[in-house]
Amino acid sequence: MATRIRLRRVGRKKVPLYRIVIADGESPRDGRFIEIIGTYDPKGETAADKVKVDADKARQWIARGATPSDTVQSLLKQAGVFQPATA
Repeated sequence: MATRIRLRRVGRKKVPLYRIVIADGESPRDGRFIEIIGTYDPKGETAADKVKVDADKARQWIARGATPSDTVQSLLKQAGVFQPATA
């Protein structure tokens, strides 16, 4: 089972709002998930309003092998949670 960190849409029409969730890689976008670790509001005023994430939980899941989607990876970088591995 490959776990992913990805976005799950919860906002109504024309008002996007997303939850950052841990989910099985094969479950649908808005389907079953394991845990909610944050939110993303693309219409937020400031960067702090846009991304709210539990940094400790995100780091724990990444350490356990959960792979973030490209969008979530950039959001975690903005929030200062995810530092890419330097080779």
